[in-house]
Amino acid sequence: MNRLLSRLSPAEEDTDALPLLIFAVMGMGGVGKTALAVEAAHRVRARGWFPGGTLFVNLRGYDEDPVTADQAVLALLDALGVRDGDLPPTVDRQYDAYQTLLAERRDRMLLILDNASDPAQYLPLLPGTDRHRILITSRDRPDALPVRLVDLETLTPDESVALVSRALHDTDERDERPAGEPEALRHLADLCGHLPLALQIAAGILRRRRHRDIASLVAEIRGAGDATTILDHGSPGTDIYGRSLVLRPVLETSYRRLPPDQARLLRLLCLAPGAETGTEAITALANLDTESALLLLEDLAARYLVTPVRRVDYPASPIGWRVHDLVRLFGASLVAADTSLQEEGATARERMLDFYHQRAASADDRLNWVPGMPEPDGFASRAQALIWMDSERAGLVAAVQWANEPRYTDTGVRLAVRLVRYLDWRRYYDEWITVTSTAQQAAHRAGNQVSEATAYDRLGTALREVGRSQDAINAHIRSRDLFQAAEDRHSEAVAWESLGLALMEAGRLEEAINADVRARTLFQATGDRRGEGNAWNHLGSALLEAGQAREAIDAFTCARNLHQAVEDRNRAGMAWNNLGVALAQADRLKDAIEAFRQASNNHREFEDWHRAGGALNNLALAHQAIGRPTEAHAYFIECAEAFARANAPDEATQARARAAELET
Repeated sequence: MNRLLSRLSPAEEDTDALPLLIFAVMGMGGVGKTALAVEAAHRVRARGWFPGGTLFVNLRGYDEDPVTADQAVLALLDALGVRDGDLPPTVDRQYDAYQTLLAERRDRMLLILDNASDPAQYLPLLPGTDRHRILITSRDRPDALPVRLVDLETLTPDESVALVSRALHDTDERDERPAGEPEALRHLADLCGHLPLALQIAAGILRRRRHRDIASLVAEIRGAGDATTILDHGSPGTDIYGRSLVLRPVLETSYRRLPPDQARLLRLLCLAPGAETGTEAITALANLDTESALLLLEDLAARYLVTPVRRVDYPASPIGWRVHDLVRLFGASLVAADTSLQEEGATARERMLDFYHQRAASADDRLNWVPGMPEPDGFASRAQALIWMDSERAGLVAAVQWANEPRYTDTGVRLAVRLVRYLDWRRYYDEWITVTSTAQQAAHRAGNQVSEATAYDRLGTALREVGRSQDAINAHIRSRDLFQAAEDRHSEAVAWESLGLALMEAGRLEEAINADVRARTLFQATGDRRGEGNAWNHLGSALLEAGQAREAIDAFTCARNLHQAVEDRNRAGMAWNNLGVALAQADRLKDAIEAFRQASNNHREFEDWHRAGGALNNLALAHQAIGRPTEAHAYFIECAEAFARANAPDEATQARARAAELET
């Protein structure tokens, strides 16, 4: 409102620049453009900015029979007092009379042309003087005209809650539902997509259902899966402007006006897995080159059917594209209702899933790459790989859910496995559990034993990270058994190694040691030195936990040597850190400090900030133990910075607190 009022203020004309005649409130259907324009008109009238008055014409630009400029000029002449016998007999003379009346009026007037879909509806109505102002509302951006735009977006969650609460209280100030059901009200606002029209309809339904709670409407919409179905069915009729309070026709009129190529892209975008999708992924979805996709996306954005989102943190994918939730539901329902569109959509989803898997595989290869391995293609650095996965994270995780459909099972399961390293790196454990659970169940239904075993192993690791030790053990046992049945000895070794860690977490140390020994033996038999190093490292941890520090030091030393031999500096860093812990327990603190220093350097070099934080914390504690508070303080500060970069705010806070204690 303030932006629009500032545009209409007479004070804006107190400049040397030529005055701008046309202002426009733009946005998707149902976002509240008319309400804003009318409210602005009331306010400017109260302030005396337009003493000549306000004229309003609804051009019905998105109806089946929109108002033409020739029809609109008759309504405007009538409002100006020209009617019946005074009305000129021809269209040209009617326009002449209209222009003359406006030119003769000395007092400023505001002309509101509401709901315009085409410049042809309003260009002939522009005044021939710069004294008056035109305010247009439209769902289509008039880029060819010198128009000062006010883009209207959906409401914030708090604004949405306030709108529904106010609507209910205006009817009955005793209505206690908004105050009594704040969570249900927020869920309802979310389901309405924070779109004012949808929120108005929902408020009307709640007014009619005076004795039902808000949660019942939320449950009804969720059960239907499409908010437009419930809201339109229960719509209370019309609003104060006489417009029908219905959602689906608003979306249908916008869709029907699209050229075929724009309509196709919008339908496909409504099938994309995430709320926001990068241009590169959209080109795969729609099977278009980048320039063609961008032109169509920009056209859809000009019609307020998609929203460009600038991604300042992702230079490799600087713009994402977002479809409003209600538009997404509408588009998906169009596809579901048409057999040919269903096949078009299924093929598009296959392309997008293949693209996601290929890019995620390249990113995963880069995250796992160490010197000595073949240089992976696709991403020049781990930072680039992480930036891309960060930018597409929501879509990647959601796309894995497609694995539940047989057509997408194989690629969806492989995508899930390729996301694990990234989700571990960023510590997104809930999403890690979600994608690996989906992959396991989908692979099981498809009868793919090896894929199911792999998914079980990755799921077990995630469960262990969140403290669900017994669930982790069960998952790793199932993984081990499936690999044994498939006679895949190397993968069986991985499963034994994972099982050993879960058993150690559960305090079942003897079983953990036996599992680690079994894993080490199988890795040795298959010639996997990196895997053997991992097994030695995990065996050392179990031995240390069992109180066998000397044996643990030997195991960690073997792990370190193996990882250094294959130039895996990150895993060598893990072994260095664990060796430092064992040395500290053996009262060899100076040796422990050197081990922790080596560990922190290796992890920082690899940009594994969480493990770097752990090593720096150990380094600080060791310095504190030998009476070096200054050094300890410095390492706690470095530790906090590393944990902050690793998305581990709790650990970062603890490190800062320990540093603060040393300052007193």
